[in-house]
Amino acid sequence: MATVQSISIFAHTTSSSPNPHILYLVKAVFENGQQYQVLRRYSQFVALHEYLGDSFTLPPKRIFTNAIVPSTWIDDKLIAERKAGLEGYLNHLKAAPEIKTNIAFLQFLSHPSFDVNSLSANVKSLMTSCNVTAVGRVSGDTTIPIAAAYYPTWSAWENPPNRIDFSKFDILFFAFATPNASSGLNWDEGSEDTLRTLVSAARQSRKGTKIVLSVGNIHLTFYFAINVADLGVIGGWGGSYWFNNATKDATNRSKFNNALVAAVNNFGLDGIDIDWEYPNSEGSGNPHSPADSANLLALLKQLRSSLGPSKIISAAVAHMPWLGANGKPLTNVSEYAKVMSFVNIMNYDVSGASANPGPNAPLGNLCGTSKLPQASAQAAFAQWTRAGFPPSKLMLGLALYGYVSKSTAKRLSSSVMPDSSVIAIPHPRGPFKDLSTAAPNGDLSTMWGQQIAFRQLVQFGALKKRADGNYDGANGYTHCDKTKFARKSGMAGCFTWSLDQDDGLALHSVMRTNLGRT
Repeated sequence: MATVQSISIFAHTTSSSPNPHILYLVKAVFENGQQYQVLRRYSQFVALHEYLGDSFTLPPKRIFTNAIVPSTWIDDKLIAERKAGLEGYLNHLKAAPEIKTNIAFLQFLSHPSFDVNSLSANVKSLMTSCNVTAVGRVSGDTTIPIAAAYYPTWSAWENPPNRIDFSKFDILFFAFATPNASSGLNWDEGSEDTLRTLVSAARQSRKGTKIVLSVGNIHLTFYFAINVADLGVIGGWGGSYWFNNATKDATNRSKFNNALVAAVNNFGLDGIDIDWEYPNSEGSGNPHSPADSANLLALLKQLRSSLGPSKIISAAVAHMPWLGANGKPLTNVSEYAKVMSFVNIMNYDVSGASANPGPNAPLGNLCGTSKLPQASAQAAFAQWTRAGFPPSKLMLGLALYGYVSKSTAKRLSSSVMPDSSVIAIPHPRGPFKDLSTAAPNGDLSTMWGQQIAFRQLVQFGALKKRADGNYDGANGYTHCDKTKFARKSGMAGCFTWSLDQDDGLALHSVMRTNLGRT
C-alpha cells in the first residue's frame, strides 16, 4: 500500500451550503508519485480524529459570531492559524507508524468525498496496527481464525514433512491429485509416498494439523514445467481437464466420489479440496458445459453424504461465484454452503508481468481505477456473501510470489493478466536453484516475465534479511492488511499459496500474527 510523502494545506475557500463553512484545500503527495488535492471542512477532520482515536490535537473550532457569517470568514489570522494546525495534525498522523497506512486516513487524503459513516463496514473494521499480539477470536464468533497453506508435492524437496513445524498450521492442503478419463485419480510420481509421510508426521506431532487432499488443477505457476502426460491431462490449467467428464452424469459422479472417499480412507485424510478451474469455463482448453456448476453441487452433496459431517470439503475458487448455465456468476450459492466447509478464494494472479504492471493480489479497488474492480479481496468477500455464502466459510488466499516486470512506469496500472506483450515463463517446479551468483546486488533482469517467489527475492539479494529476522525493502503490510480484513470481516481464516515459496515461515508468520495467532 502506498504511503504518504508530504501533506500541505495551501489554500481555502468558502461555501454557504448547507450552512456557511470553510473548505481547506489539502494536497497529498504519495511515495509512488501520485498527487491528490481534496477539499475538506473542519467537521471532516473531527470525524477522522474520532474514528482513528488518535492522541493528537486539532486546533479549536471558533464559535460563529452570528447565524449568517462565521467569524472565521472575516479573520485572516484565525484562518492561517487553523490551516497550520490542521496541516500539523495530518503530518502527525503521517508520521505515526500505526496510522500512516490506515485506509481511512489514505481515503481522507485522496478521495473527492469523505464520510466515515459511508466507509464500508469491512474497511471501518480494519485495525490500524500490524502489531497484533493477543490470541484473538473472530468478532461475534467463538471460532479461532484458521491459518492454512497449500503444500504442493514439490514442497517436499525444500520442506520435507519431518521438518515442518505443524504447530503453525491448522490445515495443510496437499496438492495435487488429478481427475482422469475414468473418473478416478491420477498421482504425480512419488506424490502418494509424500502424502503418506506428511500425514504420518502431522499425526506424530500431535498439533492437530488437518491434512486435506486438493484435487484438480496444477497451478498455473507450475503448469508448463510438468510432464502433462504423467498427469492424464491433455491441456488447460493442468488437472482441471477431466472435471467436466467426472461430474457430467450420476454414473461418473459416483465413480469420482468413490475415488475421493477411497483416498480419504486410504491415506487417513481430513477431507477433500476441489480445485476445478473453472466450471462452465474453457480456461485454457478444458471441456465445459452449462451444467457444470449444477453437476459440481451434485458431487459435493454426494461427497458430504459419503464422508459424513466431520470431514472438510472445500474448493479453490475465483473472486466471483461459479458460472451458472447462463454463463454468468451464480447469484445464490447457499445450497453449496450447506454441504461445504469452506471456499478458498484465490486472490492472486490479477495482473502478471507487463510493461504496465498492475497489482498481483489487491486488497481492494482503493484508487477507483481498476479495470477489474471485481477482482480483489474486498470485492470477492462482497460477491460471495451477497450470493449467500457465509463469511465464516470463506478463506482468503495470500500469494507468496509476484511477477518481475521490465517497465519505466512510476506507479501500478490496472493491467490484467496475461499481458499480450509478454510470454510468461512459469516458476520452475522443484527445488529453487541457487540464484545468488546469477544476479548480484538484487538485479532481477534475468527473471523478466517470470513469476518470482518471496524466497527467491532473498536469494537474488533484492531483499536483505536482517539479524532481527526482518527484511530491508519489505514490511509485510500487504499481507498484514489483507489478513486483518479477513479477520475483522468474520472470515474463516487465510491460506497461503504456497508453502515452498516462503522464506522459512516469514510471511506465514505475518499472516498468523494478524489472525491473532501465536
